[in-house]
Amino acid sequence: MRFLPLFLHRQSHHLHHHKPTIPKTNNTLFKMAQLPPLPEVTSLTPSITRILAGNPSKFTLQGTNTYLVGSGPNKILIDTGDGKPSWIAALKSTLSSSSATVSKCIITHWHHDHVNGIPDLLSAFPGVKIYKHRPDYHNPSNVPFLDIADGQEFDVEGGGRLRAVHTPGHTEDHMVLQYLLEGEQGGLFTGDNVLGHGTAVFEDLSSYLTSLSKMKTLVNGRAYPGHGPVIEQARERIEEYIRHRQQREDQVVQQLKAAPNVPAAAGGQVGGEKGWTLMGLVKVMYKDVPEALHIPAAGGVIQILKKLEREGRVRVREDGGGGEEEDRWVLVEQQGGTGAGRGSAL
Repeated sequence: MRFLPLFLHRQSHHLHHHKPTIPKTNNTLFKMAQLPPLPEVTSLTPSITRILAGNPSKFTLQGTNTYLVGSGPNKILIDTGDGKPSWIAALKSTLSSSSATVSKCIITHWHHDHVNGIPDLLSAFPGVKIYKHRPDYHNPSNVPFLDIADGQEFDVEGGGRLRAVHTPGHTEDHMVLQYLLEGEQGGLFTGDNVLGHGTAVFEDLSSYLTSLSKMKTLVNGRAYPGHGPVIEQARERIEEYIRHRQQREDQVVQQLKAAPNVPAAAGGQVGGEKGWTLMGLVKVMYKDVPEALHIPAAGGVIQILKKLEREGRVRVREDGGGGEEEDRWVLVEQQGGTGAGRGSAL
């Protein structure tokens, strides 16, 4: 699980016009007390129980959410957390209290805070079947995953179905689960594509935006994220994510336009060579965010630049750098005849 903390998300609404309001904290990275506490075990609906993985941090919020789905004795488990002893203890206690067990486990994606609880799960419930899209992808421990096809459905004991939908972006193997249930509110298990607080990071921005648009059509009410509290108005939150990404892209373009008037120290100009370095952009876009968070923020900015490059809107000046950190980015219309550029991927 990798994401940008809540205050980076809030900042995006102010960057163009006003100085952002950053929550005060004695911890320059993050202050967990800013987040509302979540109980270790919560019955969210008659057929959904959330169990926290016991791994709170600045990157995992209150911890990874795992979910038991179904009202019958054979539950479906979504994700397994980070392998903390408290998680497996809470899982066994919750199941024991209702004389239930786990018959299937569905993994949303390969990140360690979603799969590291698998050994404990297999030890406690040897007969459980574990499903993940692309079983061999990022599977160094050779977990005996069963594959999940896009659109595959899993019957939920007690009524309803979970429909798996391939939604890459956060990771290549990422799946969300649409809970189809009559007579009771279903919802969407969003994995790490959409969170209860803040904004998620992604491996590929174009895929991520396509997945967000797809997810918007899968839910009318609640969403159950991989981190953070339940999202009551899921479609509105997904639309907010899409707007946020467009705001960031617009901001990058505006900063690239400003390159001729930016000092070299900010990454804007060296001698006669104009353009922005990656960290130069980050330092301006996230100027009111602790510098320790600039590296994770850079991951999102480079994805925006690569998307714009594929669209033929920006180029890297080959004469301006010696690697990703030193590359100098310019708008295509600004480059003119002042230097060579790396060709568009179109």
